[in-house]
Amino acid sequence: MSHIDVSPLAGQHSAALFSHARSNLARLTIAQALSGANAVVVYATGAIVGNALAPSPALATLPISIFVVGMAVCSLPAGAIARRHGRRAAFLIGTGCGVLVGLLAALAVVLGLFWLFCAATFFGGAYAAVVLSFRFAAADCVPPDRRPRALSLVMAGGVLAGVIGPQLVTYTMNLWMPYLFAGTFLAQAAVAVASALVLLGVRLPRPTAAEAAGGRPLAVIARQAKFITAVTCGVVSYLLMNFLMTAAPLAMRMCGLSQETSNLGLQWHVVAMYAPSFFTGRLITRFGARRVVAAGLALTAVSAAVGLSGIDVAHFWLTLILLGVGWNFGFVGASALVLECHRPEEKARVQSFNDFIVFGTVACGSLLSGSVLTAYGWNTVLWLSFVPLALAVVVLVWPAASRRIGTPR
Repeated sequence: MSHIDVSPLAGQHSAALFSHARSNLARLTIAQALSGANAVVVYATGAIVGNALAPSPALATLPISIFVVGMAVCSLPAGAIARRHGRRAAFLIGTGCGVLVGLLAALAVVLGLFWLFCAATFFGGAYAAVVLSFRFAAADCVPPDRRPRALSLVMAGGVLAGVIGPQLVTYTMNLWMPYLFAGTFLAQAAVAVASALVLLGVRLPRPTAAEAAGGRPLAVIARQAKFITAVTCGVVSYLLMNFLMTAAPLAMRMCGLSQETSNLGLQWHVVAMYAPSFFTGRLITRFGARRVVAAGLALTAVSAAVGLSGIDVAHFWLTLILLGVGWNFGFVGASALVLECHRPEEKARVQSFNDFIVFGTVACGSLLSGSVLTAYGWNTVLWLSFVPLALAVVVLVWPAASRRIGTPR
């Protein structure tokens, strides 16, 4: 029988949280749309600006890799701030990093400084780490039986991010010539300010003494089979999305396709990443997180197969769209599994630890993406994606297979 905290203090804490649920979810969804554009801008411009500023073509995607490193490095500090000072404090610090990335990136383009552009994308990664915690904040706002749907709803805000980001690039990239994308980065900083204003209205209770204490040691939690499955599937889903999306804009340019074509492809990719969120939560509730994750891994495999079949615009776009849907099912499903692995007082530590592992691994893949693309080509990038996919499938099906084998006939 599970333990239920029925103390008056716990009841008041929950009642205060749930009473603002609708307003909080609306604000978090809007903030997801605005703040999510940050990552889209970095992915759309990072490899191209990197290629122009880097001393070697092999370093073209280093800014995007540093963006992912920033996500990994800042996940645990963001969780610590949320645990001690509340999630809203972490949100506002994150949007401050969002303003900083836009200003520093614009300055780097004007001065032609590769190292400064890399520093800017690090702050962009810090911003993105905080933005991704919106999904867990949404789950905190509602009763346990509605958490997958709340998590999924806030992720759906990324649909607008998928439109805002590429259009921001398209309409501002030539505003400050000859400094390509300088105007884009200044507009990116302005969008971060707008997101901060929205987040100021989020009303979440201050952390309790139990939450500040943190609960069980992370080593104990990390040994759970369910946590291992959740982290592995989250890692692979995000790793492959990042690995392929990082290389795709540069691959399209190498194949003679225009920047506008690349921007549109990225736009539809990001829309595909988040549009399923309108119903992913319902699918998780009905079929279970594991089956939704399995569907996501299958779609990711199909996206790589489509990419291997040709290098026309349609092939790139369909690859990116399927990759986006696969990421949504895989990552949202894995995030729902994480919610089953911790007690209420452990949520901030476990969730930030999960994100640290995910983004730390993704950073390694991102570092390889540009060098593999420039040295061996787009097809090699696609073929390599099947290796982590196989690992995720094994980890996902192994517990069920073990139980089936151990059950006497």
